[in-house]
Amino acid sequence: MDAQKRQRYEKIAAEIVRLAGGRDNILGVAHCATRLRLVLEDNDRADIKSIEEVDLVKGVFVAGDQLQIIFGAGLVNDVCQVLADSIHMDSMSLGDLKTKANKRMNPLQRAVKALSDVFIEIMPGILAAALLTGLSSVLGNLDFVQSNDTLYGISTLINIASGAIFGFLPLCVAYSTVKRFGGRPIMGIVMGCIMLSGSLADAYAAAQGTVEVTTLHIFGLPVQLVGFQGGIIVALLIGIVTAKLDIFFEKKVPEVIRLLVSPLLTTLVSAFLLFLFIGPIGRALASGITAVLVWMTQNLGAFGYAVFSGVQQLIVITGLHHVFGAIESQLLVDTGRNFLNPLMSVAIIAQGGAVLGYLARNMKDARAKELCIPSFVSVLFGITEPALFGVNLRYRYPLIGGCLGGAVGGVIVYLTNLAALGFGTTVVPGIALADPANNGYLNYILAHVIALGAGFLFAFLLGTVFDRRKETAGITEESTGNASRPIQIEEEDSIETIGEQKEGENQSLEQPSLPEEIAAFASGEFIGIEKVNDQTFSEKVLGDGVAIVPREGKIFAPADAVAEMVMDTKHAVGLRTKAGNGLLLHVGIDTVNLGGKYFTLHVTEGQELKKGDLILEFDLEKIKEEGYDTSACLIFTEPLDDTHVEREKERSVAVGDKIAVITK
Repeated sequence: MDAQKRQRYEKIAAEIVRLAGGRDNILGVAHCATRLRLVLEDNDRADIKSIEEVDLVKGVFVAGDQLQIIFGAGLVNDVCQVLADSIHMDSMSLGDLKTKANKRMNPLQRAVKALSDVFIEIMPGILAAALLTGLSSVLGNLDFVQSNDTLYGISTLINIASGAIFGFLPLCVAYSTVKRFGGRPIMGIVMGCIMLSGSLADAYAAAQGTVEVTTLHIFGLPVQLVGFQGGIIVALLIGIVTAKLDIFFEKKVPEVIRLLVSPLLTTLVSAFLLFLFIGPIGRALASGITAVLVWMTQNLGAFGYAVFSGVQQLIVITGLHHVFGAIESQLLVDTGRNFLNPLMSVAIIAQGGAVLGYLARNMKDARAKELCIPSFVSVLFGITEPALFGVNLRYRYPLIGGCLGGAVGGVIVYLTNLAALGFGTTVVPGIALADPANNGYLNYILAHVIALGAGFLFAFLLGTVFDRRKETAGITEESTGNASRPIQIEEEDSIETIGEQKEGENQSLEQPSLPEEIAAFASGEFIGIEKVNDQTFSEKVLGDGVAIVPREGKIFAPADAVAEMVMDTKHAVGLRTKAGNGLLLHVGIDTVNLGGKYFTLHVTEGQELKKGDLILEFDLEKIKEEGYDTSACLIFTEPLDDTHVEREKERSVAVGDKIAVITK
């Protein structure tokens, strides 16, 4: 690196240090193929908008509790090293940086992030169930649907589909939790099956006393054979335990018998812990919380109503809110009126208001709209899991705003003496259950409008305090909701980037004229880069590109080229084609976190490649099991001046098929 280039990098580094809050605010420095990654003591001290304007910066966002600054392949290596030298801090590995970021979080933040990670994995299923449940509720209340055989059949199938997804939600949570904490996901599925076994009494029926429950005695401890329908907290706890046991036995059991013995021990020990300790503790906690909340509503007047509706949705997070059904039934038998139903309903709509409050603060974010809008629609039918787990819990301040809005709605319910004449539906369908006495229908609408508005307002105002430019909701940890606009680097500014050739290097390569054909670099489904689940790629921050969802773990040269950059983590390779176009091959989303695990390189820097030469291999299934998207991206990081990319149509491709042409 010559003096002029280093001087420019030093100026960039100095600007980044200043705008990141100073040297004392930087805890760690690392880089991946395209991004400079910083762990900061306080993210609020970083001026992200100003960093976006720093020389050569292509985008900035906060994700995974790291400040990530996009420079592009090759360039980021030198900038990172100069920055690390300037603050007298060694450049870290990405694994060490992630550990540093996790240590920076307090225990509550780590717990919330882990919870968010678990539910983001299964969010598509929860959203589908919520919207199907709402549709089923509407169809079920229409007379012409009930009287028409075909429509009734369709309505029934929709009801079965939605109920099945929510009925097996603990299984999904156990699966996702085991996966999140490093165990084999299949062990989570096994534990989920045990939790919902048909040999156990249904939890909802047991809560209402309509089924006989068998009790065993093991080591003097009573064990009730009741299923864990709705037992989200139990599923989370047993998922963590199962993951740790799976990791432990995989390490300790001799390899010759590991395949048989390790899963056996994991399942056996986890099952015993589930029935003897984890299940009873989770149920006791839920029963205690429920008893306290009901007592407050009956004895503390408006304050009790406010507290109940303010925190009721926190009980939904535990998945143990089904016990309210038994209490509502008893209230109807004893008094003929159910005051809990409208309290739960305003708590639900307030969380919907909080979703809208978050959306209002992120209207320019397409991914926020993608998750918030269907989440709010499901809230209208009384289903809050998508809103809670996909948005409010993940970003914290909407959850707080929703709880405060629910408390306000609870006060309105108390003041208007609002009650229901049944239970089972809430929000829009729930108006049919409202007691019409004393303008009940009007009061029902009033309470919900106020709760919705309060949830929106509180979330919006709290966002001004808590907004840390976090990743957008319904995607993985690397979503880049705050990535800025791309900045085109002029030819004279591409300082020692991926595309720079050293004097005398690669002179043997023939320089053909354009157009230059780009071939499929893997076998699989060829798609546009816009469909990749990473905003840095999909919004073309690094440049235009294409992607292939591979069928096998092999990546080949898309054209005659030279390997100019090979990442230590083996997941990304920079190429320079014969015509002079700079390309970046990047396998998977966030696979940099694997640190090279499951990847095998077959090229070295400076190596000449012919189209179709094998560049790298990777274990496709293992990477999927680790929870990573395996989409392979080809980015045109440095196309020649005045060129553009013409893509072929999306389709299934084999290695060597034409997928694009770079032409004038």
